Amino acid sequence: MKRIISAALFLLVSAGLLNAQTLTSGGKLKPEQAIMDVKHYTISLAVDPAQKTINGFTTIDVVMAKPTKVLLFDLLDSLRVSKVLVNGKPETFDYKNNLITINTAKELPAGKASVKVIYGGKPHVARRPPWDDGFIWTRDSTGHQWMAITAEGTGGKLYFPCKDHPSDEPDQGADLIITVPKDLVVAGPGLLKNVSKKGETATYHWQTKYPINNYSILFNAGDYTVVSRPYTTVDGHKVPVQFYVLKEHAAKAEHHLDIFIKTIKEQEKYFGEYPWAKEKIGIVETPHLGMEHQTMNAYGAKFRYSKVGGEDYDGLMHHEFGHEWWGNKVTAKDWGDYWIHEGICTYGDALYVREFEGEKAYIKFFQNSALSFGNKIPIVIGKDIDEESAYNGDIYGKGAFFMHTLRYVMGDSTFFPTLKGFVTDPRYTYNNMASTEDVIDYFSKAAGKDLKPLFDLYIYSINKLEVNVKAQRGDKYQIQLLNIDMPLPVDITAEGITKKYMIDKKGITIVSKTMPVIDPDTYYLKKLIIE
Repeated sequence: MKRIISAALFLLVSAGLLNAQTLTSGGKLKPEQAIMDVKHYTISLAVDPAQKTINGFTTIDVVMAKPTKVLLFDLLDSLRVSKVLVNGKPETFDYKNNLITINTAKELPAGKASVKVIYGGKPHVARRPPWDDGFIWTRDSTGHQWMAITAEGTGGKLYFPCKDHPSDEPDQGADLIITVPKDLVVAGPGLLKNVSKKGETATYHWQTKYPINNYSILFNAGDYTVVSRPYTTVDGHKVPVQFYVLKEHAAKAEHHLDIFIKTIKEQEKYFGEYPWAKEKIGIVETPHLGMEHQTMNAYGAKFRYSKVGGEDYDGLMHHEFGHEWWGNKVTAKDWGDYWIHEGICTYGDALYVREFEGEKAYIKFFQNSALSFGNKIPIVIGKDIDEESAYNGDIYGKGAFFMHTLRYVMGDSTFFPTLKGFVTDPRYTYNNMASTEDVIDYFSKAAGKDLKPLFDLYIYSINKLEVNVKAQRGDKYQIQLLNIDMPLPVDITAEGITKKYMIDKKGITIVSKTMPVIDPDTYYLKKLIIE
């Protein structure tokens, strides 16, 4: 979730926010990077909040599929690169247009290689975080330095050299070794391996051994205290829940964790065990609104809660945490399939409403959201798409609504096990990226019928389901679908009684003294044609 975080988040997306991002990631994979498989990142940086600088190195462990004399890495050229070493030997390089091009003296053979880039300077600063990406340098209300990073749209190249494409995550994870002034605490992904203090600085070593998308490889630093409690996952594993909260807000942390635990249990019910059970469940207070970051979600909603089921609820935290499954565990191999992250995660927000307020509230959730869709471009616009081109508000709301439609078409007894099945299937999780075609195939197989026409209508086009209602003699009405080549279940209310009918292009005829109401609970985005 890049920019909007609440149960009705897609109601808030505006054109101004969509245009705020000036940098992007992904797109067509460069040939020099297509032969490269990143295995691990080690990022070691000294951070000076007073000067707003970073200095250090990143080591990238890769496996090359074939011999090459050119290595290519992404890094915003707002920084300075002083030296590059390949397998310990200095190599010549060119650094411009946000790319480091390394020309090796001898051909690099296929197989393992290690690239160390020594660099530093002033990283790009965010103008309106989290609506755009960059470093945030600020202070909390007590005067302590406070810094954060947002990078989903721009990618990890915002501050470290990387292969900036969603199709390649480091299989063996990442190490972040971050040195800050000694009065600051660093929060990062995975597990905290070590803290060492020397003079006026402190160095924090964070490590994750899981695959991780590069926009989640980041850190925050502030006057934090850690409020934690144990948690037992749905599969019985013990995982620490840790809240890196500003000391000035420590008194609010326990209640916040009460709400968080409720969110964790509800998400596990629908999506299976928390994906990173060998590490931690983490949130960190940030000066920006929020963002999903694997095992350390950014939270900046200032403890302002709404009510669901009569109890405090934090829509930001729920949505961002949902990305641990949709976005982090299941990751689209191309930004063109971005809706898998945002749409299904937003559908998860509706499931919280269903869980604690019931089916009627869930229905109302989608009836309200259906009023907000722009529907100007399809949710999926193609392949080899960069993040900025793929991003539009409908990937949230319309993507979620499509899952609502899919649930109705498939029926609960099939849909919910299929939803959990996909997000727990090794073919589509962790190292294995997913695509819209994978979702179509998986759900179609579970449903026992080809669902592609439904995806074509709602995911690959901006069309609505066209339903023709034609009055005939004798209080009869012919009802038929006009623009989809598959029969669909449709609820129809006639004379106060609602029944479910299977309808296709041939149509059906019903008897009613009054005009029938088509799809009264709004399971479809539709256009009624009355004759």
